[in-house]
Amino acid sequence: MHYAQLLFPDFSLILIGYLLCRHTALNRPVWQAVEGLVYFFLFPVLLFQSIVRTPLDLGAASSLAGAGLAMGVIGIALSYALPLLPGLKGRIDRRDHAASAQIAFRFNSFIGLALAERLAGAQGLQLIAVLIGVCVPLFNVGAVWPMARHAQRGFLGEIVRNPLIIATASGLIANLAGFSVPQWLSPTVSRIGASSIALGLMAAGAGMHIQSLASGKLLGTSVLVIRHLILPVVAWALSRLFALGTPETLILLTFSALPTASSCYVLAARMGYNGPYVAGLVTLSTLLGMLSLPFALGVLR
Repeated sequence: MHYAQLLFPDFSLILIGYLLCRHTALNRPVWQAVEGLVYFFLFPVLLFQSIVRTPLDLGAASSLAGAGLAMGVIGIALSYALPLLPGLKGRIDRRDHAASAQIAFRFNSFIGLALAERLAGAQGLQLIAVLIGVCVPLFNVGAVWPMARHAQRGFLGEIVRNPLIIATASGLIANLAGFSVPQWLSPTVSRIGASSIALGLMAAGAGMHIQSLASGKLLGTSVLVIRHLILPVVAWALSRLFALGTPETLILLTFSALPTASSCYVLAARMGYNGPYVAGLVTLSTLLGMLSLPFALGVLR
C-alpha cells in the first residue's frame, strides 16, 4: 500500500487551510473561531458517536489502551529527561524546554481520526477514540506539569473541563450501558462528525508557523526525534509485548507517528511561555508527519 498516497487527502486539507489563512481574507481570527467550534462541539460529537456506534471489545480495547498508556509514559519520560542527557545538559534553555516538552508526546487528534477511518473504517475510529480517551488526561497532565509553577490556574480543573475527556468518558459509559444513537438522529450526528475532520485539518494548517525556528535548534530537534522516530519504534515493540491484533497494531502505529497537537502553542502562550517558538515546532511536526506516518505504517508494520 502506498501510504504517502493514502495520506495525501488529509495533508492536502492542511495545505489548503494554510494557504487560505495566509493569502485570503479568511485570516487567523476566522480560523481561531473555527478551532473553537471544532474543539468544543464538532470533535466531541465525533468522539462520542465513534465509541457508541459499535459494541466495544473490552479485551482488545484494554490491551490497546495499556500499550497506548505505556507509550505515552515513555514519551513523557524521554522529553522530561532531555536537559539531563549527556551532550544536552547545560545546552538547553530550561524555560523553552518546559514549554516544548509537550511536542514530544502530544498528538493531533484531527489527523488521527481522519487516518483511522481511512485505514480501518468504523473499527479504526472506535479504536483510536479509545486511545484518545485514555491518553488525553495523561498527556494534558504531562504538558502542563513543567509549566505549572508559572500558570495562573491549576491543571486539574482544566483536565476535568476538557471536552474531549468528557465526550470520551460519556461515550464509553453509554457503550457499556447499551445506549445507541437513535436512527432518526444518526444522519445529523454523522454529518457533524464528518465536518469536524475536514475543518480540524484545515484549522491545523491555518495555525502553522515557520518563522520561529531560528533559536533552540538542539531542543527542537530532540523533541521532534522523540515524536517522529523513537515513539513509532516504541509502539512497534509494545504491539508485540501486548500481543495486539492486526487492527489494534495498525491504529497504535498510526497513533505513535501523528504530528503533535496544534494546541501546544496555545497552551504555551496562555501560560506565559514562548508561544511562537512552540508554534514553529508544531508546524515542523506537521510536516514531519508526512514522513513518520509512512515510516510507521509502511516500514515498521
